[in-house]
Amino acid sequence: MSERDPNRVLIFDTTLRDGEQSPGCSMTLDEKLRVARALAELGVDVIEAGFPIASRGDWESVNAIAKQVRGPVICGLARCSSGDIETAWSAVKDAERPRIHVFLATSAIHREHKLNMAKDEIIRTAVEGVRLAKSLCEDVEFSPEDASRTELEFLTEVVQAAVDAGATTINVPDTVGYTTPQEFSETFAHLRKHVRGAEKVVFSVHCHNDLGMAVANSLSAVLGGARQIECTINGIGERAGNCSLEEVVMAIRTREQVFGVHTGIHSQKLFPTCRLVSSITGMPIPRNKAVTGENAFAHESGIHQHGMLRHASTYEIMRPKDVGLSRTNLVLGKHSGRHAFRERVKELGFELDEAELNRVFERFKALADRKKELFDGDIEALVLKLDTESGGPWFLEELETGSRAGTDATARVRLKNSDGRTVETKTTGDGPVDAAFKAIEEATGIQVTLRKFEVRSVSEGEDAQGEALVTVEYAGRTHRGTSVTTDIVESGVRAFLEVINRVELGRQTGRAGTDNRSPARVAQAAV
Repeated sequence: MSERDPNRVLIFDTTLRDGEQSPGCSMTLDEKLRVARALAELGVDVIEAGFPIASRGDWESVNAIAKQVRGPVICGLARCSSGDIETAWSAVKDAERPRIHVFLATSAIHREHKLNMAKDEIIRTAVEGVRLAKSLCEDVEFSPEDASRTELEFLTEVVQAAVDAGATTINVPDTVGYTTPQEFSETFAHLRKHVRGAEKVVFSVHCHNDLGMAVANSLSAVLGGARQIECTINGIGERAGNCSLEEVVMAIRTREQVFGVHTGIHSQKLFPTCRLVSSITGMPIPRNKAVTGENAFAHESGIHQHGMLRHASTYEIMRPKDVGLSRTNLVLGKHSGRHAFRERVKELGFELDEAELNRVFERFKALADRKKELFDGDIEALVLKLDTESGGPWFLEELETGSRAGTDATARVRLKNSDGRTVETKTTGDGPVDAAFKAIEEATGIQVTLRKFEVRSVSEGEDAQGEALVTVEYAGRTHRGTSVTTDIVESGVRAFLEVINRVELGRQTGRAGTDNRSPARVAQAAV
């Protein structure tokens, strides 16, 4: 602690671990890598990349992030067992700065009903876990799960044992969102006062949002001495979610005189990062979401508009550009050049290499031929879909739909497989989207259960692009697909085909029937 700024709060992002536990939010390896790179550019200090023991896929994603993402500490979660810890180390050991995060429940409820362990067993197991992790990795974090419902005296005893065993970070989680701001501030102040060697470790806070107090409790922990906040982009996570990264970061920045601390986050990248995670997970950002919602900087009331015209600070405590929200009306058109397009992409907070820029620019020109006006939302949609579009094996060659009131709709689809096959089917259904979905199922031979179909506009105007989100269930596992085009029926069809491709690839790799909530994943859910 003495080697770094005592007023610097570290940002520990667990979007790829705790955030991914949100129902329907599972990500592919490529998607996780894309999010991890965005988090590194955002300036987070620690990326909790996953729970390596949960599945082979989890291990592979953590290992890939450890090898490819530089800058932040790359952390893997583990229970206090040798198998978990050794697997976590094998996944993160290639990181520039690896960390093992071990956890063990400590509350009376968990001791009695989940672990069936006495207090002395809890302490012994925690010490053994921390010592094993320490023998492998210099940077070790320990979490007493359900800390906010653990007797304060026993919590202090467990934390002391973990510090003595070599833990460098002590995380105090409000696992079920139970505590209140004043209680939590006092808990951290107590631990820092009564744990020997407290000045040598970083105290961390991890809050869930069950009662809507995750951000408030995290900020109170900072006032009590916490110098690491564990949070997720858009506040996604188990049940009601986690502490929202963008909200807690901007609270610290906006009220720095109150908290007396700062972070290393590049706040101008908050909005594009939040949009990226929203696009990949299929969880739209609510319009009234603090900091990054569409209404966060909108003013409709006459008295508010009058004040804003006089001075922006009358009703805005943050500037849109502070969080990377740069909005213009008509931005570019079909005659716009590559240089102007590149500059607009940069202004929106996206960094693309030359090959990526070329791909997006070609799609932009094609879109400009179909739309009279293009807005920032159109460009964002093109960039965000850059690496998430289906890579096959099925590709849409032709789509034809028809409908008339009082009769079934019809759909004809022509698909091409990467093995060279071409399949064409024609079916009827309750509307053109239903008919097209059935045609794709018939053509591919894959039958799924549709759980959710949503369409929303990503920009403005009568010719706005429509983003379709399709969620299905297959063999006990949830799959999700998205697509954006100016035709909402086509968007739905392409999103559905993306889902079918994910199912097909899962069957080929033998993972199609794997439930996201494996026993190991359930065990980590409450941290």
